[in-house]
This record gives sequence, structure tokens and C-alpha cells, in this order.
Amino acid sequence: MENAKNMRVFVTGATGFVGSAVVRELIAAGHQVVGLARSDKSAASLAVAGAEVHSGSLEDLNSLQEGAAVADGVIHLAFNHDFSNFVAAAEVESRAIEAIGAALEGTGKPFVATSGTLMLTPGRLGTEEDTSTQSTPRRSEEAALALVGRGVRASVVRLSPSVHGPGEQGFVPTLIGIAREKGFAAYVNEGLNRWPAVHQLDAARLFRLALEKGTAGGVYHGVGDEGVPFREIAEVIGRHLNLPVRSISPDEAEAYFGWLAFAASTDNLASSVLTQERLGWQPVNPGLIADLEQGHYFNR
Repeated sequence: MENAKNMRVFVTGATGFVGSAVVRELIAAGHQVVGLARSDKSAASLAVAGAEVHSGSLEDLNSLQEGAAVADGVIHLAFNHDFSNFVAAAEVESRAIEAIGAALEGTGKPFVATSGTLMLTPGRLGTEEDTSTQSTPRRSEEAALALVGRGVRASVVRLSPSVHGPGEQGFVPTLIGIAREKGFAAYVNEGLNRWPAVHQLDAARLFRLALEKGTAGGVYHGVGDEGVPFREIAEVIGRHLNLPVRSISPDEAEAYFGWLAFAASTDNLASSVLTQERLGWQPVNPGLIADLEQGHYFNR
């Protein structure tokens, strides 16, 4: 295992919402960060954060291999969240993971990839020992764990559907935007389906710990709140926007939520007990509802 301190870490997705926090977390812990950048804007933000810049993209496999080859470890966070072309984005990611893995093959260096708890069986408490069961084009978890047999210390962090905090551009801001557009905040049926959630800063610390302490084949859960009832999320949104909150039927979900209908209807209860035990990770930042109540999501 590499020394947990003073590692040279190659990070893809280093300027994203989670990735930017991971970069700060790694640097604060004494690591040297090399971030993948596909634009001048990304390169500039990495430089300001104190990271080295490695120009390239997920499609540029040679660039990925060059970045991984000279690193002591890799954290992969990049994904093209174009849900209108999700299949193509998933294929690009799988090829990127395989390319990074080829550069790390036989080295025993840590490689932490990203998946999600939404891949788990709905309606029951999902743990780190459960395998991904949802039929989806995204195969990041399988691609990463397949590298273990090739001498890569690959592990996976499954993130909650809601990774929240100031500046988030993901699911919760999308829900807020939909409520503004439709004139009401909605939940499906009784709204008892649950979303796990984790604060951005807690997620960043988890990625660092997975890099430093994770085992080959390890699966870790970025879960602070095990399951927030979706109705509670809708009620907070409705209150802050001064909009009514309504139940809609499953048949109406796609018309209201669009591409988010599946996630907004799924009961995705998940635990991080084993992650906390195995990595010594503790979520310490505000939970999702407390974060929403602070109001910063509604002042944009």
C-alpha cells in the first residue's frame, strides 16, 4: 500500500461539485493533486486550488493513461451528465476506467471509482455488501472492480442520489427548478419513498479515506442520511418557494419530473455503517433537510 501521505493523486472530474471538494480535501491532507482539465476555465480553477493541471478528457484515453501512469493513485469522478445521451456517456466512462486500469495494472496502486446507491435493489436497506442490480448502461462499478484481478487496488464509492451543499448543480436544484416551472412541488403517491443523502464535504473526505485506506474490491457508501422521505424534500421546497405541494400518480411522474422521474419515484434506503467501521469515516456536516432549510438553494 502506498504511503497515505504525500501521494501524487490523479483526479478526473476535479473541477466538478464533488471533485473540487475532493481536490481541496486531498491538498489539505498533504497530497499532491493532478487534475484532469478539458478547458482553460477548468485549468484555471485547478491552478487556483493549488493543483497541477493535466490537459485531456475522458475521451482522450492516451491522456488518461499518461496521467495515471505517473500518479501514486487515481480518483475517478468525471461523468458527462447528459441524460439525453446517457448510453454514450456510460460507454465513454467504461472505456476511460479500462484505460486508467491498464496504466495501473500490476502496481497495487489505489484506484477509487464512483458509482451510486440508486443502482441497488429498491425498497430495502442497501449495504456495501449488496451488488448493483439495476439495469443501467452505466457500468462504472463493474469496470473498476474487474481491475482487482489485474493487480490494481480498485475500490468504489457509491454516492447517494443527493450530494448536497452550497453550489450544487445536481438533483435538488433540478427539483427546485421543476417546482418553479410547474408552479407546485410534487411527490409520487404518499411520498414515502426515501432518498439517502450526503454532504459534499463528507463525500470528499470519504474519497480521500478510500484512497488512503481502501482495500482491493472494497465498496463504500457515501451516505449521511440513510433515507429522507421524498415528501419531506418536496415540502421544504414548496415552503421556501411559497408554492403548493401535491401528490401525483406514478403515471404523472414522467410528465412532471422528466428524466428525474425514476429517481424521484424510487425507494433507495441505504446504509453506510460498514463504511464507517472500515474507513473510520463519520458524516459530520448538516443533513439534507437541514441544508435545505439554510436557504442557500433558493437564493440563486
